[in-house]
Amino acid sequence: MRKKTIYLASPYGFSEQWKKKLLPEFVSIIQNLGAEVWEPFQRNGQLDFSQSDWAYKIAMADLQDVKNSDAIFAIVNGTPPDEGVMIELGAAIALNKPTFLFRDDFRRCTDSNNYPLNLMLFSGLPKDGWNEYFYTSLEEINSPKKALVKWIQSQ
Repeated sequence: MRKKTIYLASPYGFSEQWKKKLLPEFVSIIQNLGAEVWEPFQRNGQLDFSQSDWAYKIAMADLQDVKNSDAIFAIVNGTPPDEGVMIELGAAIALNKPTFLFRDDFRRCTDSNNYPLNLMLFSGLPKDGWNEYFYTSLEEINSPKKALVKWIQSQ
């Protein structure tokens, strides 16, 4: 059986410390669940930044990875969350990709009492049971009660 691929949308690759300390934890946890993780900073790190069109090439490679992945796991910390992550998430939602959100940032950025983020971010999650697709700690990612484990294990 082919491993399912998950695009890991995250702003953590912009900081050397976050890239070393935070990203590997997410990648490791998801890989240990049995999925292949497409982490864009690692996948597109081989591009030549001395070329004038490097940014366009990275954007197109990331978008292609979103299109080719089976699902997206988006880290949506910040107020508001990172713009690039929001674009990747929007593309995945438009493509009807399974969507999983991670936010351990206690700050709220919404007018809703029920949702901790802009309502459009939840348009990729089911109306009922959306909490199963929303993660607030690294430990929750491993939970068999949550949607990611169920999705990875499904045929």
